[in-house]
Amino acid sequence: MARTRYASDPGLIARMSATMFLLGLVFVGLVLALFYILDIYSRRDGQAGGGTGLVVIVALIGIGSAWASYYWSDKIALRASGARLVTPNDGPEAARLHGIVDRICALADMPKPRVAIAPTSMPNAFATGRSSKVAVVCATTGLMNKLDSNEELEGVLAHEMSHVAHKDVAVMTIASFLGIVAALLVRFAFYSELFGGGDRGRSNNNGNNGGALPVVLVVLVVGIVTYAVSFLLIRLLSRYRELSADRSAALLTGRPSALASALVKVTGEMARIPTRDLRTAEPLNAFYFAPAFSGKRGQVSLGQVFSTHPSLEKRLAQLDKISQQLSR
Repeated sequence: MARTRYASDPGLIARMSATMFLLGLVFVGLVLALFYILDIYSRRDGQAGGGTGLVVIVALIGIGSAWASYYWSDKIALRASGARLVTPNDGPEAARLHGIVDRICALADMPKPRVAIAPTSMPNAFATGRSSKVAVVCATTGLMNKLDSNEELEGVLAHEMSHVAHKDVAVMTIASFLGIVAALLVRFAFYSELFGGGDRGRSNNNGNNGGALPVVLVVLVVGIVTYAVSFLLIRLLSRYRELSADRSAALLTGRPSALASALVKVTGEMARIPTRDLRTAEPLNAFYFAPAFSGKRGQVSLGQVFSTHPSLEKRLAQLDKISQQLSR
């Protein structure tokens, strides 16, 4: 069953669920803190409900941004990467990609996504789309040149299509909503203090609107703390997703060693890519098979806490464990 369908991992699912639960708690805490702060502001101002408009505006903008990211994720990713959709008749590279995607779809019993190629030397791949009906899987020309083995390329594409099968775009969109709201709060509070704080500070000296400036500063601090916590939790959730996709792809294809080999080749090739090109590709790191940065293998740094992907060592260790399980 594991080799004909994308397998689930109860342990990883439990950790992802716990992370989503923590994000929910942070969101509830943010809402309660905001209404408490704004209630104090309203009482001092003598106007019931004053300031709640800020929360409503921020929430509406956050919902709109999250919805746009969810609904147009495929178009955003294709445009950002410069990729183009291809058919099997668009040359040998396109035919090779379509053949591998057809095989994965048959193994996973899932609808075939659209297929795209991004014209860049950076070896990578991504898949996105709010559902399997509008999903797209994309490989770069650099990846296809680097992975001359169809088994390795199949492992990478199976990893990416696992994200579609598990609806990871929807999961990450919901998770990122809190970060969007917190970031907007920080900006609103900052500009409120920057452009209106001075006048409110002077009015405080005259005995009017007492405490308005401290309230803005408190909202700013709450927004910063919430954004920082949600950012770390979202990064943790993203790393869990990548491990889950590795596991699902290895079990589906039955070739964890091929996926491990592709990981080593792609990660090693990143070190040869110019830093400027890697920085250009960084906005798509959450989508990519491997993050666009040239970290050294075995190097442990604080940056791993902020990474969208687990370390190469951790991914290889999981694949080695799966390989041993399948060989028994």
